[in-house]
Amino acid sequence: MPIYAYTCSSCGVQKDVMQKISDPLLTTCPECGRETFTKQLTAAGFQLKGSGYYATDFKDKPKAECAPCASAASCPAANGNA
Repeated sequence: MPIYAYTCSSCGVQKDVMQKISDPLLTTCPECGRETFTKQLTAAGFQLKGSGYYATDFKDKPKAECAPCASAASCPAANGNA
């Protein structure tokens, strides 16, 4: 069941609520009782774990060697910027 973040624009209370996707949105603030309780837009709450995802799907391709630079100080590859 997803967890939604709500906030009240009147009193400023913030609350996380676990509810079904099919449940109606909450509008009444549990603290002040006003109809100013709204759902916030939040980032997705999942993480990709394990080595298989990146190792098989987005593995780095071998980088092409760069042309020789005039000096090591101005070489992006030597500075870690390549």
